Amino acid sequence: MRQDGTRNKHDDAARAGWLYYVAGNTQDEIAAKLGVSRQTAQRLVSLAMSEKLIKVRLDHPIASCLALASELRSRFALDLVEVVPSDPGNPDTTLGVADAVAAELERLLSAPEPRIIGVGTGRTLKAAVEAMSPIDCPQHKIVSLTGNIAPDGSAAFYNVIFSIADKVSAPSFPMPMPVLASSASERELLHQQVGIERTLALAAQASVSFVGIGDLGPKAPLYMDGFITQDELKLAQKAGAVGEMLGWTFNADGVLIQGMINDRVASPPFPSRETSLVVAAAKGANKVDAIRAAVRRRLVNGLITDEETAQALLA
Repeated sequence: MRQDGTRNKHDDAARAGWLYYVAGNTQDEIAAKLGVSRQTAQRLVSLAMSEKLIKVRLDHPIASCLALASELRSRFALDLVEVVPSDPGNPDTTLGVADAVAAELERLLSAPEPRIIGVGTGRTLKAAVEAMSPIDCPQHKIVSLTGNIAPDGSAAFYNVIFSIADKVSAPSFPMPMPVLASSASERELLHQQVGIERTLALAAQASVSFVGIGDLGPKAPLYMDGFITQDELKLAQKAGAVGEMLGWTFNADGVLIQGMINDRVASPPFPSRETSLVVAAAKGANKVDAIRAAVRRRLVNGLITDEETAQALLA
């Protein structure tokens, strides 16, 4: 331990966090090994957590979560279900679910058999990628299931494909077009371009896909992120839309809304649930109707959510 006043506080915090959470040292032991007081060791461990230098994942299935997952699997004929604990009152809309998605992605990408993995977009999936550890997995291919360009021409902020390319060595294939085209005819022209046509074909071959589910309430992600106007949102609501997945809007029965926004969605069709696993990662009271519609209609055949949402889905 350097005592010359030049030590990097984050380096010390990371070391203290590793000693505590990974190596299992007590704070007294950490203080002795780092040559600091117990109070300083405690502060360093706290700093490691607050600065997210240490990632902690629960590695023990909680009985109530297992029971909820089992009931969801049976009720909605799902092939994969994971339910994580809820933190009542916590405003974080991705807490727990993002970590579970990150763990599932790491498991898949660590497998030796080559896979094509499709990824959607959204806050939960972006948080999941940020929580992942770097993986060397050139045997796999990762393909975007949505357009990656925002209305102003920039890369869509909650786009996932570019973020995951920074974490894994697998080849990644973006969808170089807007999330929503300006018209149905423009969408058709985009899909006929050689590069995009190839990416669409690759997306259709994905054996596992991860998607987010957005609600169509007053703070719908499509509206808040500038992809649709308030008038377009109101028209979709009037038509009965309760949720969206990959930009495609659907009603409470999971049936796609005819016309309107769906005429301009540049995303490929939903991945096949008959030949692949399509996992939705979503939680929250505002999304319950949308998630229920998606699992009832089998728009997805996998779900990662939290206790509170699972209980609402089964109520």
